[in-house]
Amino acid sequence: MPETAPRRSLWAVARQPRMIGLLVVFLVAAAVCARLGVWQLDRAQQRAELAAQQEAAEVAAEGPEGLGVLLPPQSTFPGELVGRQAWVEGEYDASEQLLVAGRALDGEVGYLVLTPLHVTDDGTGGDSWADLSGEPVLPVVRGWVATPDDAAALEVPDGEVRLTGYLQASEAAGEEVLPDGQTDSISTGSLVNAWGGPMYSGYLVLISSDPPQASPDDGGPALLPRPTIEGGTGLNLQNLFYALQWWVFGGFAVLLWLRLVRDEATGVRRGSRGDDDGIAGLPGDRQIDPSAPTSTL
Repeated sequence: MPETAPRRSLWAVARQPRMIGLLVVFLVAAAVCARLGVWQLDRAQQRAELAAQQEAAEVAAEGPEGLGVLLPPQSTFPGELVGRQAWVEGEYDASEQLLVAGRALDGEVGYLVLTPLHVTDDGTGGDSWADLSGEPVLPVVRGWVATPDDAAALEVPDGEVRLTGYLQASEAAGEEVLPDGQTDSISTGSLVNAWGGPMYSGYLVLISSDPPQASPDDGGPALLPRPTIEGGTGLNLQNLFYALQWWVFGGFAVLLWLRLVRDEATGVRRGSRGDDDGIAGLPGDRQIDPSAPTSTL
């Protein structure tokens, strides 16, 4: 019976100079794969930022459109309108102003100033609400304040104003119980019960007003950045997939070295069960004696 190679411990095999050399090679390969994965991840982030910049530039180039042309009152809000610029004219109702609690700006949690605008012109000359019960109401986010006291000191422009802002879709109705004059969501379905209707299915995030409202330096609310679709500026999936591929390859390099150590420790080597070519000595092989007589049929 052929002799088998003696079994050695994994630690003894791993300490061999040859195995240490292979380990260094595989670790270098794994490090290269890891670095390529990080590079692909950086590329994914850069592409996402570039796409967001291009989208913002395209929106700015389009310029503001009449609100009623883009979104008639009581119509469904299409997702592609998020962040689209629109203009509208009307009068604020300061008595119905609300604060939207729990909203952050530049890392600080505060309140959005939400004021109803009774629309007099949305770019359609009144055609957008001709079949409705009257002039529509538009929720307008006039800006952000840090505390309710800051909001109390704000002045709401009197008379008719012309507003330009970004469109944003209505939010789900909130459930938190808050003090009077506060809410935890901008839900047109809930606001119509308090402010009356008809109402638009989205709201306006203010960019500018004519006549202007007070600036943040003069005690006015801080303006908000352009809204975006949640996840619309995420990582580029193709580059992210490439990054994962490189990290998997790097893991395979380490696993391959561990497999080599294990195989040598258990004697699973080519030719360890027979002669040099690893073929003779297999179960069922017959050894033929050349001097033995042969028989013929």
